Parts: sequence; structure tokens; C-alpha cells
Amino acid sequence: MTTASPPHPDDPGPTQNGFIVVAATWIIVLLAALATIYSAYVANSALARSASEDHLRVDWLVTAGLELAAYSLSAPAKNARPTHGSFSFRLGRATVAVRFLSEAARIDLNAAPKPLLMGLFAALGAPGEAADLYADRIIGWRTTPKSNADNNEDARYRSAGLRYGPRGGPFAHLNELWLVQGLPPAMVERALPYVTIYSGRPTVDAVIAPPLVIAALPGMSPGRLNAFLSQRDSLPPDPQVIASALGLDQPGAATASSNTYRVDIDIRLDNGVRASAEVIILTDNDAGLYRVLSWQDDLDAPSASSNAGGA
Repeated sequence: MTTASPPHPDDPGPTQNGFIVVAATWIIVLLAALATIYSAYVANSALARSASEDHLRVDWLVTAGLELAAYSLSAPAKNARPTHGSFSFRLGRATVAVRFLSEAARIDLNAAPKPLLMGLFAALGAPGEAADLYADRIIGWRTTPKSNADNNEDARYRSAGLRYGPRGGPFAHLNELWLVQGLPPAMVERALPYVTIYSGRPTVDAVIAPPLVIAALPGMSPGRLNAFLSQRDSLPPDPQVIASALGLDQPGAATASSNTYRVDIDIRLDNGVRASAEVIILTDNDAGLYRVLSWQDDLDAPSASSNAGGA
């Protein structure tokens, strides 16, 4: 009969051996997990740094585009200042395309008379009575109530169950158009590309205004519109010539520009990143400076958008 040998004092036994193997396995798994987490952290940190660097480059390139646009608008004589233009350049491993257009090409919500506002909504497809109503609502929003008089416009908002009333002063932002009682959202969406609050003019520049804005001029017919557009590019920027080409005395048309410009900037970095910005600037020809009134871009609005720059 064979008897088992007693265990050696230094032998840990099968249970202890198994514990050592399992513990070592868990340590390896844990180290692998930590290595994976660290790799992901490094990759994400690199991506974050890259995105931050791209943001800074875009901010810098937009500012460079604004500086060059403002320089293009710094003609010594006001009547020599261009109303529109475009250019492109290469800088910092990027291609930048810049377009600028006077805000006089748009209808100013704070300055346009009722016939021009009515014409806008009619050109956008509103029936005559509706166009008249929409124009009244815009004027009601921007008009300061008279003292000791019934505020019928405010009462209109209350009766509609709204918790706010009309501003009773100039539009402070284009998006306020969404708040005007009685304007259908679809009509607001159609109108936004053709209106502004920055030109400060009751007229539009017929030389550069888009066709729909020309169609909004009081008394404009499709035939006169087509005839004017067919020859507009060859006409000199003379008020009398423009009025004659429009075919009638147009109180809503002019040729003088505004001091405010809408600058569209498209940027394409060599690494494939693309960005764009739309900035509205107020120019000061005497000082050769500009001031940013509005800044919208694909990224977060940079802090420099509130600063003035030299042209």
C-alpha cells in the first residue's frame, strides 16, 4: 500500500497557487484597461488641442478678412466707396474668400415706410390685405406709444394671450421679427434674408439690391422689374438714371450707400476643416476704422468680435 507523502512546508498548495494565478491575471487585465484609458485620453487630448488650434486659426483668419474688407472700404471720398466687392487670399495654410455688400441692399425694419414693407410681403407671396396687416404689425412693434393715449398695439398682444407686448421702439435684433404678433412663421423665415436693422435708411440701393427687394418697391410691376434687371449692370450709379430705368418715380429707391456692410467670410484650412462667418461692420472712413455690430460663425463667437479694428 502506497502512502501519500506529507506536503512540503514550502509548497503553497493548489488553492494558493490558483489564487496567485487569478490575481496575476486581474493585474494584467487592469493594466491593459489603464493603458486603453490612457491611450484614449491622449488621443482625445490631441483632438481637443487640434480643435482649439483650428478655432484660433479661424478666428484669426476671420479678423484678417475683416481688416482687408475694411481697408477696401476706406476710400477717402464717400462717393468713391464701393458698395460691394469680393476677393480671396492665402494665409496661414488656409484659403479665405471674402464678400462684402452694403446693408442698403436690404430693407431696414426700423426705417422703411409702410408702402415698402407692404411691397416686401407682397413680393414674398402675401395677399394684399395680409401684406397691409403685416406692415402695420411691424410699425406697431417699433413705434413708441404716445403718452395719455390708449395703447391698442399692446392690447392686441394681451388679447392674443402673449406674455409680452411690442417693443415700442426700434428693433434691437432681427430675431425680434419672430415675436411680432400676427406674422406667420413661414413669412418671417422668407423675409429675414431681405431685411436689416443696420442700414438706417428708409430707402434701398437699387443698384445692388436683390431682385426681390426691387420687386418690393411701391408700384413695381413684373414687366418693369425684368426690364430694370436686364440693364442694371450697365447703368451708371446716377439717381436720375436709376429712376428713369425703374420706369417711375421711386421714393423707395436710391443709389447712396450705407456705412454698414455685411461681410461673408469662407475659410478652408489645408487640413480639410471648413468654416464661415457673417459679420456686420460699421465703417468710419475718416478714421479708417470699423466696428463690429454683429458676428455669426460656425464655431463659438470669438471674444474679438466685440472689439474695434483698424483698417
